[in-house]
Amino acid sequence: MRAPVVSLLALAASPLVLAAQPATPKAASSTPPTLSAPKPLTLPTMIERRLPNGLRLVVVEQRELPVVDAQLVINTGSVADPTGKEGLATLTANMLDEGAGSRDALALAEEIAYLAIRLSTGASLEQSTVALHSTRSTLDSAMQLMADVVLRPTFPEKEFTRLRSERLTALLQEQDRGPAMADRAFAAIVYGESHPYGRSSAGVRSSVETMSRADVQSFWKSWYRPNNATLVLVGDVTVAEAVTLATRAFGGWERAVLPAVPAARVAAKNATTAIHIVDKPKAAQSSFRLGGIGAARSTADYYPLMVMNTALGGSFTSRLNNTLREVKAYTYGAGSSFSLRRNAGPFTARAEVVSAKTDSALIEFMKELNGIRKPLPPSELAKVKRYLQLGYADGFESTSDIASQIANLVPYNLPLSTLGAFNAGIGRVTSADVQRVAARYVTPGALTIVIAGDRASIEPALKATKIAPVDVRDMYGRPVIVP
Repeated sequence: MRAPVVSLLALAASPLVLAAQPATPKAASSTPPTLSAPKPLTLPTMIERRLPNGLRLVVVEQRELPVVDAQLVINTGSVADPTGKEGLATLTANMLDEGAGSRDALALAEEIAYLAIRLSTGASLEQSTVALHSTRSTLDSAMQLMADVVLRPTFPEKEFTRLRSERLTALLQEQDRGPAMADRAFAAIVYGESHPYGRSSAGVRSSVETMSRADVQSFWKSWYRPNNATLVLVGDVTVAEAVTLATRAFGGWERAVLPAVPAARVAAKNATTAIHIVDKPKAAQSSFRLGGIGAARSTADYYPLMVMNTALGGSFTSRLNNTLREVKAYTYGAGSSFSLRRNAGPFTARAEVVSAKTDSALIEFMKELNGIRKPLPPSELAKVKRYLQLGYADGFESTSDIASQIANLVPYNLPLSTLGAFNAGIGRVTSADVQRVAARYVTPGALTIVIAGDRASIEPALKATKIAPVDVRDMYGRPVIVP
């Protein structure tokens, strides 16, 4: 017998169904949650050792899980790129895992998969890094593989040709990307093309085209030395085990005298503000970069700078993001940062803004840059300090996080105690400190302003603001003669 068909209308009218309807939800609260006081942060013990060949070892025992993260930091990056070979440091780092020891690129990938580990290589301005994540049971084999990549890369010609071709393609693609155009032009104008900070770590087409496999070998041979390196090991390993593992993998690594890096002259700071347009015809948005030369990582102003920048543009609730995104709806996001390097890195405020609001956005940027120079209200100062202190512990959640935090100290020769001093340092910052560093590093009357966008539509409006003289540059910061 067929089961009776139940009408959907009948079900809808059923008292049982009606009784199951959810209650009306309560209205959302418009009052933000109150930030609690930061709890004491106890960081894991960090132990230093040094191998006879000069390799520095930093070990952190974290025995909760049977995993270990290792980071080998070479104290050299693209600042050491020879003139005319810009991009060499990053290409060298990318080549390390394309063949090493007795394995080609495919065999390396298969071994990594077999061991169920992660191995990555890379380089930035002031360091090159090889990172490893492994279980404790495979750590010995994983470290031997890591050592092959660092000490015995083969730099196969075929893989070099492929990676160089991919780099050239990426550089070509940058020419159609407003944010990349603005980044390159801003750095070059602030520092000058001859300064390492004025160039991209990826290089330029002419430098990459002239690179050879021999250039890569030479860079590796010169800079990848144990007396120029730090090995960080964090996880389920004792100090004694770490020393044994490091000695077995890297004890035969030969030290050498390191080449000298020529000192680079920094372009003089702006005496006045100037607006530089990088033309991207028919662009739907304008890429803003405003700023100038900031501070080095070793600055005594580090903590006040962190507080000041967080208030200005270093968090989602910062002044720049609130004004340009939440209030004006000119952009999906705006912010600012200090790139703290061995020498004074740049201060940059940035946003990608709908093209029709380019002039309006610039006016708001200038208002906020001027406003941060005034005393920070006590409530805002307290909120920003609490935001930084409460969020700091997030950087130590995993073995990988801890290894990265330690590795980030290496290029600047900062003591390990730096990590434990953060919350107290932020706590000591006063409103007067913030106003002092804002007056020193945020200078609305002497800014480099780069805007990559549709010149035909944005130039007249930018000139009408009368904020600063306007000229046109290419994406490498060079002046463009226009009719």
